[in-house]
Amino acid sequence: MTTALIIGGGIAGPATAIGLHKAGINAAIYEAYPPAASDDAGAFVTIAANGQDALQAIDVLDPVLSASFPAHRIRMSDPAGTTLADITLGSGHPCPQSITRATLSQILREEAIRRGIPVGYGKRLVSAASQDGQVTAHFDDGTSANADVIIGADGIHSAVRAIIDPSSPQPRYTGLTIACGYASRTTVEPCPDGYHMVYGTRAFFGYTTAPDGRTWWFARIPGPELPPVDIATSAGHWQKTLAGAFADDNSPAADIIAASDEPITITGAYDIPTLPVWRTEEMVAIGDAAHAASPSTAQGASIAIEDSVILAQCLRDYDLIADGLRAYEELRRERVERVVQSGASGENPSPPTPGPRRPDSGWLLKHHIDWGTDVRVQVGTIAGSLLGSENGARA
Repeated sequence: MTTALIIGGGIAGPATAIGLHKAGINAAIYEAYPPAASDDAGAFVTIAANGQDALQAIDVLDPVLSASFPAHRIRMSDPAGTTLADITLGSGHPCPQSITRATLSQILREEAIRRGIPVGYGKRLVSAASQDGQVTAHFDDGTSANADVIIGADGIHSAVRAIIDPSSPQPRYTGLTIACGYASRTTVEPCPDGYHMVYGTRAFFGYTTAPDGRTWWFARIPGPELPPVDIATSAGHWQKTLAGAFADDNSPAADIIAASDEPITITGAYDIPTLPVWRTEEMVAIGDAAHAASPSTAQGASIAIEDSVILAQCLRDYDLIADGLRAYEELRRERVERVVQSGASGENPSPPTPGPRRPDSGWLLKHHIDWGTDVRVQVGTIAGSLLGSENGARA
């Protein structure tokens, strides 16, 4: 039976382990941090329709839905407070669900453990080497582990990516600082049925109201890359700085930021536009390790979960691991790089013109994974399409 070592216990890691378990493949998760640690515990994510579809394929959608809440609409306004658009979400597909990143990670880990998948904490990968058809992972605590394949789900600063290709590109700063926070004392009118997006004069702001009445908000501020010492500045400093970015706008942004009573999460927005080498014959990078997207895409978690499920299918359907990893890349590269490119700009988008509209994102949100389908058929279809294009070009 095939065995897998999964490096990283955030979102893609446990989702992959669950998918592999469903495919009849033994997997173990190795997480660098202790159980209670999280680099971005204050951040929240949205699980779009395509991410929910992927969770459904591995039978873990229900617990995620129970711990999240939907957005049924998006209202957009300009710096003067004028409504630009009021869009109903979920036409032909489920509405996006909001959930904290820490909660999503915890749910997936608990579901993996419930299926008997072992999770090791405090296991930071330092090297990996192949020998006699297996690959060995070495950790900084002096321990090691063997398996048939190593899956790097260890995020944007992936150790697995660097082992696969020491010349792999470094994450690129996209020109935006991202802030996330929560406010329970605000007097701003609630937005319980979706998100209110503000195209400010100097920055972009979005907020929604959770079922418990708290306001969840985020801000995207264009500017130079900040050093870690600046990001680590006190919450009071960031409240003042962020509120100032919206001081000239007729919007609730400054009031919500000022009313935030929990630590504000500040991160730079980074991406990996393209990764030349995703894999070797026994190692592969997935999720942010392979194709980190700016948070402005609102797709990072969903695309990573798609990766997890499709990789599990590929390793299930191909006899040779190398063939399964090759198929995985063929099925994923074009789609994920298109998502990354959609968030590559260092500037916030321009406000839309007033009037009703419906977003044209069928290629993204209506992506469906049929767990029972043999992925070799899909790969064959891609190969046939490419061959047809080549023949047409020769003609």
